[in-house]
Amino acid sequence: MIKLIARRTLLAAALALPAFCALAAPLTMGFSQVGAESEWRTANSASIKAAAKEAGITLKFADAQQKQENQVKAIRSYIAQKVDVIAFSPVVESGWDTVLKEAQKAGIPVILTDRAVKVSDPSLYVTFIGSDFVEEGRKAARWLLERAAKTPGAALNIVELQGTVGSAPAIDRKKGFEEVIKSNPKLQIIRSQSGEFTRAKGKEVMESFLKQRDKKIDVLYAHNDDMAIGAIQAIEEAGLKPGQDIVIISIDGVRGAFEAMKAGKLNVTVECNPLLGPQLMQLAKDVVAKKPVEKRITVNEGVFPAEVAAKELPNRKY
Repeated sequence: MIKLIARRTLLAAALALPAFCALAAPLTMGFSQVGAESEWRTANSASIKAAAKEAGITLKFADAQQKQENQVKAIRSYIAQKVDVIAFSPVVESGWDTVLKEAQKAGIPVILTDRAVKVSDPSLYVTFIGSDFVEEGRKAARWLLERAAKTPGAALNIVELQGTVGSAPAIDRKKGFEEVIKSNPKLQIIRSQSGEFTRAKGKEVMESFLKQRDKKIDVLYAHNDDMAIGAIQAIEEAGLKPGQDIVIISIDGVRGAFEAMKAGKLNVTVECNPLLGPQLMQLAKDVVAKKPVEKRITVNEGVFPAEVAAKELPNRKY
């Protein structure tokens, strides 16, 4: 009788084992990253990888190298591999309907990180976690308005280094900035061109701006710190003093920007926090568990003028 009970106990345990293993199986996330174009993006990728490991999530990570077709290919690969959840930072806003419909048909939830998309059906993605890029542009412009108020009536010629053409941060940071500066007709954007969010391209475009001597440049507004840092080099090579001869405003708040501010070469940076990893992993778990989540999750961020750079620099984590 004892042997029979023991056998039944072992049999019940054996039958329960597959179900237990299924419950204990780690969640698998397929993540497609824009690329590695800046300090911000490098920090963002590192945060995601570290957080996935900490959360016990199996991460399949792909670098799109700034190409939408690479992201579409990666997402289709994740669908074929039947991952539990797909997350990605879209290179550009449009052109995602087809592949996201494929993910939806496969029953795989999609989370947008850092950048938004424009789709015909909002149900094609579950949620978006990231910064408010329009508000970042507004913050940059408000800082400039306050500075301009110190010399009432003075006209300021602004050149703009835009991010990747068609990307959400480039579109929104331009929109927010222009929305605020229009309140002062003395502030005019005289030239605007994409620097592709990279230092090399930011330097190249700034060199081009400086060669056009029809109008004096008073202010540079760069959509990210890396382009601003590239532009600083161009300004110095032209025999000018960045931060003095040309006021420089940028966005991201990376360590390199704080070092430039400490050196007196950059005037202000608007924070865009890349350390989204822990929030993303918890969000992925909630989404897979079918818990209710907000459609739009915004990160809290600040504005850092040069005056606080030396104090804040030791605190920067990226």
